[in-house]
Amino acid sequence: MDRFLGEEVVPKSAFVLKGYAGTGKTSVVAALVKALPRLNMRSLMMAPTGRAAKVMSGYAGKTGFTIHKIIYRPSEDGASSGGGFELQKNYYQQTLFIVDEASMLADDSGTSNFLLRDLALFVFQHDSNRLLLIGDEAQLPPVGSEHSPALDRHYLVRHFGLTVEEVQFTEVTRQQMDSGILYNATRLRNELAKKEPTIRFYSRSFKDFFRMNGERLEDGLRYAYDTFGLDSTVIVTRSNKAAVQYNQYIRRTIHFFEDEISAGDRLMIVKNNYTYMADSDRISFLANGDFVEILKIRSFEELYGLRFATLELRLIDYPDEPYFEAKIILDTLYSTSPSLGQEEWSRLYREVSMDYQDVSGKKELRESLKKDPYLNALQVKFAYALTCHKSQGGQWDAVFVDQGYLTDQQLDRQYIRWLYTAMTRAKEVLFMVNFHGKFFLKSVEELD
Repeated sequence: MDRFLGEEVVPKSAFVLKGYAGTGKTSVVAALVKALPRLNMRSLMMAPTGRAAKVMSGYAGKTGFTIHKIIYRPSEDGASSGGGFELQKNYYQQTLFIVDEASMLADDSGTSNFLLRDLALFVFQHDSNRLLLIGDEAQLPPVGSEHSPALDRHYLVRHFGLTVEEVQFTEVTRQQMDSGILYNATRLRNELAKKEPTIRFYSRSFKDFFRMNGERLEDGLRYAYDTFGLDSTVIVTRSNKAAVQYNQYIRRTIHFFEDEISAGDRLMIVKNNYTYMADSDRISFLANGDFVEILKIRSFEELYGLRFATLELRLIDYPDEPYFEAKIILDTLYSTSPSLGQEEWSRLYREVSMDYQDVSGKKELRESLKKDPYLNALQVKFAYALTCHKSQGGQWDAVFVDQGYLTDQQLDRQYIRWLYTAMTRAKEVLFMVNFHGKFFLKSVEELD
């Protein structure tokens, strides 16, 4: 770190800080942010999602932003739902860019998601800038990837020509080992280093780690909602289908919601939307993974083969942002797909475009489509239960992890990484729901 932050300017200088949950990464970053002014350096805190940026702000004592907000700007000719953004000019110099949850950053030609590449291009527009990437390589990699390129020193050197220092923290701090969440997560993470990893939990002496069967789920959820609040409790599932089922169960059994949607419902944005919040100083668009609460329901309508609702919403993770009105697509709420399918989206685009047949000129048509409220309606799902990938980057006080359908053949490294990622979403209490008894040991000595 001394070399990395030294007076000698090394172009394209990056530092990868990797570590298990509870090993002190956040404490190091918080201390570093306070010390940087003495080195005549500024810091800028960033994360891949709004929830992760909020977590970062809490531990560092400084406002965190989404990466998209800092490095992109709307392009003049981009279609709004297609992601009309381009890299903006970097006016920051002598600045340390601190990026948390870096395991989520993709650099994938298959999905056209080049967030890691664009981040490096933005930061190193000036040689005096430095980049600190923080993460846990045992967590799930970006969707569609087998590893996390932002935490791979060799990848950063080979693909971006960076000069990279690297450190990994492995020892969980003593006070953290009083936590059953971190004790079991650390044991699980250590299994990944073995040739034949196994899953073994110990819960009996801990007050924050519990095994729970489905019959007790309702009581557990009521306790969590009463103790920690609706926005600080979540169920993490292995599939979109399971998330849909849990969301229906919670709305019906816990909240007694009978209508398709109700005021008070929590929703999660499942596809980036560049129409709303464009003038915000904090976020500039609604990102996949942002959370909103329904305040009022204005109207329902059916058009273009889909059902829409107009709602008044508030952003849960940005309490200072004003309430706003938006259309949502109701069909995605109960779909087992992550978002509106490509075929459905293409049909919507074609049918909306037909309404603008009298518009002459490609530019005029593009501008009309960018403003069309139906084409730019939010794609959402209920936010009481999420898949692990959707929860990644966030933390909740109370987390319920559902084992899901699991065969012996599925007990592999990929499942252990999934499980480790899901478990480390919990801050205060973790409930392991419907997990087989074979995963739980009667005494701590059996773990060794």
